[in-house]
Amino acid sequence: MSTTPATPSPPGPVAVPVPVAAHSITAPPATAQRELHALYRRVPHLGDYGSMTAIEERWILPKARAYEASAPRFGSAGELLQALKEFLAEEEAALPESATFLAERATLDQFKLVVRQFALDGLTESESLLPVVPRLPYRSAMAVFRVLIDELGCGNEEKAHSQLYRDLLTELDLSLRLDDYLDETTPECFAYVNMFHWLASRAPSPQYFLGAYAYFETSVLYAFQSYARAARRLGIVHDAYYTEHLYIDSYHSGHMRTAIRSLEEPDLAKIWAGVRLASDIVGAANEAAVARARGTAA
Repeated sequence: MSTTPATPSPPGPVAVPVPVAAHSITAPPATAQRELHALYRRVPHLGDYGSMTAIEERWILPKARAYEASAPRFGSAGELLQALKEFLAEEEAALPESATFLAERATLDQFKLVVRQFALDGLTESESLLPVVPRLPYRSAMAVFRVLIDELGCGNEEKAHSQLYRDLLTELDLSLRLDDYLDETTPECFAYVNMFHWLASRAPSPQYFLGAYAYFETSVLYAFQSYARAARRLGIVHDAYYTEHLYIDSYHSGHMRTAIRSLEEPDLAKIWAGVRLASDIVGAANEAAVARARGTAA
């Protein structure tokens, strides 16, 4: 056996990442998204796993892989977080017209329709995220868990975000039963809910979750402004679901940055893919909800 060291091959050309154009993720038909939502809500049997995988392979996995493959060559977590900051600033500066419509012109009936579209999420907020904690390294997991404690009201039922949504629904004379919203929820809003299940429990790596939730906890600081303004303009008393997010998520975004920095071996491409996935899916859901309200309410 030769002990002569092999001559190293010359380094190949550094690939220049191809930017992914801004676009909305196309959700599967409503029946598939509704089926996936039902599968995520129960203890799956062997056949259920096959069904979940088939839907995920058509829907979210191809986009996750595409964003991962085209992610910039970040040299460190700090570089990624700086890019996230810039991405969020660009998004905030280019908020869609639907945000202005909701804040300034939506009627009470139109606002109620938007609230209904997100009821599947609001009534169960953050419950689906808990499985991600044991999937993460300890220090990163503790930073995420600190966020989830707040989401669940720190043990105070009245302060849990899902209870704040129930208070809003009650004031608007809307149902508190999850099943009452299944028939009317758009595919995009089903996808919004299903994304969180996938990120926490089904994604191949929990690092997708870290990117997505770091994006989400910061983007809410501007995305919920239109909801809070609409609620105030329409005289809605129980607007704490929106105003609480405008307050607490500044704190949460810091914890999510800590969760990323705490990783000893971060997969920066997966984290960035999570950022882009969340931006696409959340944006598509908001657009679909407002469009449904504009098209069906006077």
